[in-house]
Amino acid sequence: MKGLKHLFVPASPTPEGPIQEAAKPGRRRRTPTGRKLACPRHPDQALLGNGRKYYLHLLTSEELVTRGMAAGRAKLVINAYPVLVLSNEWLEELYCASCGQKRWYHLTKAPDGAISLRLAPRDLWGQVAHVDPIVPNPTVGEFTRREARRHRDQKRRFE
Repeated sequence: MKGLKHLFVPASPTPEGPIQEAAKPGRRRRTPTGRKLACPRHPDQALLGNGRKYYLHLLTSEELVTRGMAAGRAKLVINAYPVLVLSNEWLEELYCASCGQKRWYHLTKAPDGAISLRLAPRDLWGQVAHVDPIVPNPTVGEFTRREARRHRDQKRRFE
């Protein structure tokens, strides 16, 4: 009787009576829904991420046409929504333990729920709002940036 909790309940109201075993169904358990992403270079190694996603934004109807939408419908959608956020495509930084480094990947979720990934090309960052991983944050001063770089390099030496 897998999945059932066994409880001992007295058969009679008196405590001296015989004890029967009663089965109580356990809690409903769902299968884990976590995504299983594998490294393209090491298919047996799972990729780990922090969960932060940068969704792609489309500004022109041509970008929708390249994703399979009809040209007329793409123009109507862009006219209705000047900036269209794709909920099924995003950029995410993932870590591979075999490679020992983090990389940016372009993830696409199919209608059936399957997630495909590929290394993110540089031009995709133009479709993400207000984020560019190459250009440093302009609000951070040069002293702070230099000290952070020095601390990061020191930390790597002693590990």
